[in-house]
Amino acid sequence: MRVKTMYKNLYLKKGKEESLERFHPWIFSGAIHHIEGEPEEGEVVRVLTSEGDFIAVGHWQIGSIAVRVLDFEDKAVDGAYWEDRLRVAYDLRCAIGVAGHEKGNDTYRLVHGEGDCLPGLVVDVYGKTAVMQAHSVGMHVARHEIARALVAVTGGTVENVYYKSETTLPFKAELGQENGFIVGGSTENVAVENGLKFHIDWLKGQKTGFFVDQRDNRSLLEHYAHGRAVLNMFCYTGGFSVYAMRGGATLVHSVDSSAKAIDLTRANVELNFPGDARHEAYAEDAFKYLDAMGDQYDLIILDPPAFAKHKDALRQALKGYARLNAKAFSKIKPGGILFTFSCSQVVSKDHFRTAVFTAAAQSGRRVRILHQLHQPADHPVNIYHPEGEYLKGLVLYVE
Repeated sequence: MRVKTMYKNLYLKKGKEESLERFHPWIFSGAIHHIEGEPEEGEVVRVLTSEGDFIAVGHWQIGSIAVRVLDFEDKAVDGAYWEDRLRVAYDLRCAIGVAGHEKGNDTYRLVHGEGDCLPGLVVDVYGKTAVMQAHSVGMHVARHEIARALVAVTGGTVENVYYKSETTLPFKAELGQENGFIVGGSTENVAVENGLKFHIDWLKGQKTGFFVDQRDNRSLLEHYAHGRAVLNMFCYTGGFSVYAMRGGATLVHSVDSSAKAIDLTRANVELNFPGDARHEAYAEDAFKYLDAMGDQYDLIILDPPAFAKHKDALRQALKGYARLNAKAFSKIKPGGILFTFSCSQVVSKDHFRTAVFTAAAQSGRRVRILHQLHQPADHPVNIYHPEGEYLKGLVLYVE
């Protein structure tokens, strides 16, 4: 065990260690009694109970979540530590068959924050490039050590590390962070997912450039697409559209309010199905499109951006999900299939299901649940941090 005693000690108020004894990885500012010295934001601190007993080490940060716990053992957080943690994460991806030497797939999430006991860090791999995103100052401070560890644990299959954290770090920290390559600098941006090719816009795209978390759900959609007319709402890069075309859809229409997203969708369809007349894409508002469309679709995908970023927005978000799904229920053909999702962390599975139930009841249609969907195995949920379960979805059969 590598013990580091030079870290500053943070003392908890009496009784505030209970959540840490259950291995929850967050310490809120209200639980802190005092800190020895004045740690800089992003610095590693040792967490002690009110009695002075060691309980955890983690990154200190100004804000509601004051410490993100890295380990419950008294370890040095150094280059060797990052290699150890990333090797465990990489071995998991190899074990579930999305990394290593899998043919037809070089796209996966390597690090999923708390789900990999690395709170504040997200890493997605696209071919030879890993896109790293820091959501905490501590991970930002350690970015160069983490990048070196990424190359090492993947055996050199990752040759480039692109750092993309301009919009994810606390702006009050005034870090002056810029997006850019930490390792390498390849311009090759085509990655493969289940044998399909996609342009990945990690420079300016949303998140790390692609929504890896829908991979398994896209495969399921492909299974249902044969002989159906498909509408992919909020299409972004067109992932569901490309899978639907390979599945044998008779037509696929992709809709997104962003003209840039539509351009990327068209490019991805052309990459896999050049000159295929089954696909059309439209840069339009989702609600306006649903209002104006007829009843030509018998498979609809609703995968909107998060309607609720925080708990205060929950009520309005549920109204939005109900309204959106009600429009789809009112227009989908009899015998149609609806894939509907929420990626809002504050919207629970029960909340979402109630919103969809409300929409179904308003439509008067008979609706049955075929599948209940969630994030894939490379987005694991730490059993001690249930907040990490954010993606939920339903596949519905509509009479």
